[in-house]
Amino acid sequence: MGLTAGLVPPRVDATVKAGLLDLVEHAMRVGGWSLRRAAATLGIDHVRVLRWQARAAIDRLDDARPGPSEALHALLAWERDAVVKVAEEWAEINRSHRKLAHRGSRLGVVHVSESTVLRVLEAAGMRLPGTPAREKRPPRPWPDWAELVPGVIWIYDFTAAKRCAVAVMDVVSRFWLSTVVSAEESSTQVEVAFTRALCTDGKDHLLDADLLDELRTGVVPDGDELPVLPALSDNGPQMTSKSTKSFLAGARIATHFGRPGTPNDQAWIESLFGHVKTEHPHLEKITDPGELEAELDRIRPFYNTIRLHQGLLYVTPDDEHHGRGDAIRAARRAGLQPAHEARVAYRRQLRQDHP
Repeated sequence: MGLTAGLVPPRVDATVKAGLLDLVEHAMRVGGWSLRRAAATLGIDHVRVLRWQARAAIDRLDDARPGPSEALHALLAWERDAVVKVAEEWAEINRSHRKLAHRGSRLGVVHVSESTVLRVLEAAGMRLPGTPAREKRPPRPWPDWAELVPGVIWIYDFTAAKRCAVAVMDVVSRFWLSTVVSAEESSTQVEVAFTRALCTDGKDHLLDADLLDELRTGVVPDGDELPVLPALSDNGPQMTSKSTKSFLAGARIATHFGRPGTPNDQAWIESLFGHVKTEHPHLEKITDPGELEAELDRIRPFYNTIRLHQGLLYVTPDDEHHGRGDAIRAARRAGLQPAHEARVAYRRQLRQDHP
């Protein structure tokens, strides 16, 4: 037969098995070989040949799929039914498949993973109701006297890393006016931040101590004295507190709150925090308030005077805040056409006419 031991692979096609069994039978019938000798010559364990012969007798030489027909850890039928029942009873309260998984365990009804609940509900054609959409609120209109020019509309907010930081910036020019770092978020930090911002922008004359004292005692000033500029913010307690409102009113600043749950109303200040944290990731690791504030004071001039701002069509906040933005953008536009014409003229000089 000429076959050596170990020739037959562990898994064999049914046709090959049938052929090998024919060879063994031929060797036993014609050559008088024993089954063991014929199997050894073919490189097959004789027990394997016996198993093939038994399977051939019932026409099952094809290899069956390994393992059981279902995964050993597959859900049982009653568990699927329990998941569906929990969803039917609790879907209006627990609107998430994750919560439903924990609800089933809490009730002692069924213990399955969160992803399993999702698969069972999808297979059953069930959709969870989800969180109802919030009623859309129109944005608050700007005050009639608030012009969209630099130095008129400010915005402020807190951000937290290892410490709390409040920043004040100009909405139109994106000029970063001031920062205060502390261990807490309160109206005190807001007052300090706005005091620094007013001094930075040359508006410290608005800090009227007499008016502030009147406001604290409940005296309302004449309408023509207030306000000079609005300050945008969210509805945090430190922004809506009476002391914050009183201080801002004393500085001729009107409060303008965004819609609850609508961070886009504070997009300018969120963009500031996002860029600063992304471009200076070491800030997230600083735990000392003084060190963090010093580092932010170092970064602020770079942000204001060097970094080009896409939202300002690639001028710096300092350029836009001090009225140079339009001239810089115009100069670029004016320079593009001559540069294009110069390149074309240069290439034409190099062109050679061919016969």
